[in-house]
Amino acid sequence: MTDDRYTVISADCHAGADLLDYRPYLESRYHGDFDAWAASYVNPHEDLLADTADRNWNSARRLAEMEADGIVAEVVFPNTIPPFFPSAALMAPAPTRTEFEQRWAGLRAHNRWLADFCAEAPGRRAGVAQILLHDVDEAVREVRRTREAGLTGGVMLPGTPPGSGLPELHSGAYDPLWAVCAELDVPVNHHGGSASPPLGDEPAARAVFMVETTWFSHRALWHLIFGGAFRRHPGLRLVLTEQGSGWIPGVLDMLDYYHGRLVASAFRAATAEAKFGVGLGEAMGDSPAGIWRDHCFVGASFMRPHEVPLRHRIGLDKIMWGSDYPHDEGTHPHSREALRLAYAGVPADETAAMLGTNAARVYGFDLARLAPLAARVGPRVSDIAEPLDEIPPDATSPAFAPGGVVRVW
Repeated sequence: MTDDRYTVISADCHAGADLLDYRPYLESRYHGDFDAWAASYVNPHEDLLADTADRNWNSARRLAEMEADGIVAEVVFPNTIPPFFPSAALMAPAPTRTEFEQRWAGLRAHNRWLADFCAEAPGRRAGVAQILLHDVDEAVREVRRTREAGLTGGVMLPGTPPGSGLPELHSGAYDPLWAVCAELDVPVNHHGGSASPPLGDEPAARAVFMVETTWFSHRALWHLIFGGAFRRHPGLRLVLTEQGSGWIPGVLDMLDYYHGRLVASAFRAATAEAKFGVGLGEAMGDSPAGIWRDHCFVGASFMRPHEVPLRHRIGLDKIMWGSDYPHDEGTHPHSREALRLAYAGVPADETAAMLGTNAARVYGFDLARLAPLAARVGPRVSDIAEPLDEIPPDATSPAFAPGGVVRVW
């Protein structure tokens, strides 16, 4: 924060290359296969066919629109279709054995493109690398390679939904991945929508997907906690992004409850559930709430007014606001209004932490380097302190859902 303006870092944005622009980033042995695949590929995503799709890869347009929205830096998750994928990698079904090699090539191409894209705006983009979990050794190599290539946003952890055929995330099979991320100080990001099983395309299936998708993403938290990943790898950090934040206090209370019932203690009588928890205390180390405090963060995309009063229970140093640019559900071009709706009445130092300081610490942004730009385009502290009385009529983000102006402090 400068004297009168906030330094806003969006901890949740998305980007990717236009389809054919991935070709130069593929190893040459895949060029023929790529040409054949791309010639018949039909993009299933309306937003990637619209005339605004270039916001994913047009660096100049992106910078201009984000500055107009008061944002000076971003964490960049994937969005467009990597080579050989049927849809955006974030929600693509698991590859078959025959598809596996090509899918890996496609993700490596995206990661190479992303490194160049981030380099076009030095210090302002933290790119998140993509991996698959089907070959942990290859995932470890890609973490090392992308970190060396300058991707500072960490790695995006795929989900292991029912039917994926992958070991669950609590499995020790992933220890080499946790080890390299801890060693290199690479955040492990788990994004909403990336862990749901396929449900079909019927109206009811789509509705159920919307109801369940964040829950499936939440599962990574208790899998890694109960699996002991943080005890074995004390430097490991987990970021849960675009999954909301209001659920966190209640879930931590629930996890602590089960931990207390499962883990025997010299200070309390044995419980009926303790027989199921043999060895759990030694594997985990700390309690779930303690692990959250020491290792975990939330990419609180377009934080809503009803979530803000929970900020101290979540952990003020854990929350990182995100605009979800360029998605329709994101706050652009009304991010200032979204911030007013959520943070009016919140002390300025607390707001500054949630809007930028925390993200700078987690992803390595240099606040001093960003300060001159924030002094020019950042939202004024006095403006964000002013409650929002009227929702922008063209706003499409859930941040502006009806009832959002209600205060619960």
